[in-house]
Amino acid sequence: MKQIVVISGKGGTGKTIFSSSFAVLAGNCVAADCDVDAANMHLLLHPQIEERHEFIAGQKAVLDKEQCIKCGKCIDGCRFDAISGDYIIDAAACEGCGLCQRICPVKAIKMKPSTAGEWFVSKTNYGPFIHARLGIAEDNSGKLVSKVREAAKKKAEDINASYIIVDGPPGTGCPVMAAITGVDFAVVVTEPTVSGIHDLKRVAEVLGHFKIKAGIIVNKNDINNEKTSEIKNFALKAGLIYLGDLIFSKEVSDAVINCKTPVEYCGEEIKEKIKEIWKTVEGIL
Repeated sequence: MKQIVVISGKGGTGKTIFSSSFAVLAGNCVAADCDVDAANMHLLLHPQIEERHEFIAGQKAVLDKEQCIKCGKCIDGCRFDAISGDYIIDAAACEGCGLCQRICPVKAIKMKPSTAGEWFVSKTNYGPFIHARLGIAEDNSGKLVSKVREAAKKKAEDINASYIIVDGPPGTGCPVMAAITGVDFAVVVTEPTVSGIHDLKRVAEVLGHFKIKAGIIVNKNDINNEKTSEIKNFALKAGLIYLGDLIFSKEVSDAVINCKTPVEYCGEEIKEKIKEIWKTVEGIL
């Protein structure tokens, strides 16, 4: 079983277009959407949820109004302004530090586990799919990414899958670290722009630090041939594999609008190009 993660230095490069297409092409695989802060792979894979699980992360303060003597110590002590003058705790503002519980003279505040989101085990026409939804204003997305990957690995072992295809988060933060740790290959999707190249280099540094084998796809390569050549040269110098590129096409946008992967919706030129890239990834693994 090989684990492949698709990431990008910035959002909007087309990462999910490739990861969902790979899930369709791979055959015997488990797909996992680890972009939990803005999950959207389900829009293209149309999952049917079979299992639903709560994601518990951290704690939130809960105030017992019957015990509360309205002394104001909790309001004065909370640096996040999570407690109003009416002694109501705003769960979205509470950081779970526990100071209010410690300074309350009558122990009217308790710290209770917080439900920060949900994660799901689903089935699709292409195989099992593990995905999640992080709650509004919740953090700990790195932990939720780890939970999704853990569930995906278990499901892959259960069905003896050949691949786990992970749609990773953009950027270089904690969720990305959780998504790339222990994978066999990383696919970095970029675009031929100044910001695309800048963020590609940051991702390459992270992958190099963790010694993860990686390759690059340039999406919309024809919008700036000069920058595409710059990316190819960077890949060569950085020891990254140039996997291929994809032209800018309204067909791809139409595929997303119609909630289809490009390899199902687009014409032969787009389909064949993505298939070639996938065959290259398979050959590397």
